[in-house]
Amino acid sequence: MDEQATSFNPAELGRYLLQVREQADIKQADLAKRVSLSPAVLSRIETGDRPVTLEEVVDILKQIPTAGAARLIEAVQRHWKVLPVPPLDHVDQDELWQAEQVARELEELRSNPDLPQAFGRRIGEYADELKRCAGLLLKREHQVAFIGAIGVGKSTAIGFMTDLTVRKDDGKLAPVLADGAGGTTLCEVHLLSGPQYGIAIEPGTPDEIREDVRDFAEHVLKGTGGAEDDDVRPGEPRATYKEVERAIRNMSGLMFKSSRDAAGKRQTFDPAKELAAECPTVREFTVEVLTRMNLPTRDRRQIWYEPSSGKSPLAWLRDEFRRINDGKHPEFTLPKRIEVIVKKSLLQADGLSVRFIDTKGIHGTAAREDLEVHLKDPHTLAVLCSHFNDAPGSPAQHLLSRAVESGIRGLEVNSSVLVLAHHDQALAVVDDATGSAVETVEDGYDLKRDHALMNMAPLGLKDYRIGFYNCLSDPGAIAQEFLVQGLQMARSSFRRQLEAATRGARNLLENQREQANQAAFDEAAARLQLWLRENSKVPVTPGSVQEELLSEILSAPASSVAAAARRDGEWRSFSYSYQLGFGARKLCVSAVGRRVDGFAEYCRLLRATPELAPACELVTQVERVLIAGFDQMQNKAQLMAQTTYREALKSAADLWQRCVAEWGRSRGYRQAVAMFSREWFTDDKRVAMEGDVRTMLEREWTRTLESVAELLGPGAPVKASE
Repeated sequence: MDEQATSFNPAELGRYLLQVREQADIKQADLAKRVSLSPAVLSRIETGDRPVTLEEVVDILKQIPTAGAARLIEAVQRHWKVLPVPPLDHVDQDELWQAEQVARELEELRSNPDLPQAFGRRIGEYADELKRCAGLLLKREHQVAFIGAIGVGKSTAIGFMTDLTVRKDDGKLAPVLADGAGGTTLCEVHLLSGPQYGIAIEPGTPDEIREDVRDFAEHVLKGTGGAEDDDVRPGEPRATYKEVERAIRNMSGLMFKSSRDAAGKRQTFDPAKELAAECPTVREFTVEVLTRMNLPTRDRRQIWYEPSSGKSPLAWLRDEFRRINDGKHPEFTLPKRIEVIVKKSLLQADGLSVRFIDTKGIHGTAAREDLEVHLKDPHTLAVLCSHFNDAPGSPAQHLLSRAVESGIRGLEVNSSVLVLAHHDQALAVVDDATGSAVETVEDGYDLKRDHALMNMAPLGLKDYRIGFYNCLSDPGAIAQEFLVQGLQMARSSFRRQLEAATRGARNLLENQREQANQAAFDEAAARLQLWLRENSKVPVTPGSVQEELLSEILSAPASSVAAAARRDGEWRSFSYSYQLGFGARKLCVSAVGRRVDGFAEYCRLLRATPELAPACELVTQVERVLIAGFDQMQNKAQLMAQTTYREALKSAADLWQRCVAEWGRSRGYRQAVAMFSREWFTDDKRVAMEGDVRTMLEREWTRTLESVAELLGPGAPVKASE
């Protein structure tokens, strides 16, 4: 027993002992008397300064007559062999322990050399599934990523819902994070809890900063990349975002200056234009600006609140964030990510550690890797923010549509729409049934939700969550509750997956002892093997890997396409290789997605067949294995295309020279780049690259079917049907 105690960190164990004692309202001295320890020794145990044996822990806890103490006694006596040891306060200890016990039985049975090969394969699949599902549930670090168009109000909503606001001189509340008319935040911002108030940054690389300055130089010298360009739609951003340009100007001392003439008319002076007269080439101008920015001295990465600042923590945080974000802090460089640490909990979410992510606002295209990655992460709740009047908004619909097309599962759990209302928009909603405006805000929200769900119907998402929040009139608790519900749905999904795997593995172990069920197993296996043989060949699929890229080139801001061309196809707001990877993933779904859906339906029918009832667990397992293999196929296709094409694009000098030379010449820049790119893909080498992707899909599909066939025992091998 004593040996088990060494597996617990003394500080962790002591902390939970302290919590249990305080929850029972027992003084330290009183508890020490009950267990014949001095108060000093018990204090050292609770602080983690004194190692403690399992026997001592149990003796202490037995003197605390609470349910919490009883649960802790049970937890400390568990000896984990297969699954990772969960923290003592993990709310899912019991579910994980049940999985651990089943996993042990599987491991013991797996070591039997006389085990039939197919049965051993099934045991292995369940063992792997239990570890994967337990890993999902064990991890308690979650993210809430706010995604939306520039100016939708993400930063403001985050500040108000978390009560991270300060009162300005005019008496109005303002969020700690940058607020304004949109396009204020320099980069992605993470908000997290910590021991103190502070700010940390991940700096941009020297190459990234140099390219940003080069874009700024081109804009100043040539006037390209903004609304001035003929090929840019009104309101589109230039290659250098205005917030990046603002930071570069502040860091280099090239801020706009204004004055008033004798008539009182405001005059604006641009020192960057004056510098351009002295440095007439892009290279010279870039070097001069980089020199003025003095990057070697900007090596600070974090800053922490000091009471000596004379400001409240939140006021200090707001001021320092703005200085760093605007490039006005002399010790900080251009960041690619800013982390804001606050000494408070962001969400009351059942023992979870939650960080908020304020993503870079969408302007132009939502098809960005930094956004879509959040829709794939099971531990991230993607909150798609929209204006009230156009809810759910085109950015949200575009992102969800691409996610559905690329086979991403669990969107109803891992994402939601949050409509950010302003003023009395909810009360202006007209009820079609009465022809009059609604009487309450709640009625306005309900009608707008119905309308938004109607617009989303083509996506096929069932029971999709849409919430509403007006930071000026709604209490922050409304938004907090909406987010907590989303995280709870994710945790419930993890529990269901682990419970299903545990239940299936337990049924497998029980059925192994039931020889009478063999006839049902044989019949189910025969039917499943027949399906595998009939669907073993990947059908010829129209389309190409580059279709998605060419489409996005035509819809993205021209300046973003130009910025990508100057960087060998890779820019933060537009990436050739990412779009090609997405195209390969979409090609995979087009090729075999319907067959996977058909297999799931076939399995449902088999489970509904009375004479096959004893084999339901087998059918369910092979269904999960095939779906998991299909998901892995998609990921491999995306990774292969993204990696392979990125290397080829690095050496595509002729393509990039044509694209760069075309910028600013005439209208139709996007069309020209799409044409140049389409021509590049007709080269035999690129045609062969797509052929490699299709060959990989065929190979992975065969491998997936073989992994299913191995669970079914002896039978005809998987062979492409004619």
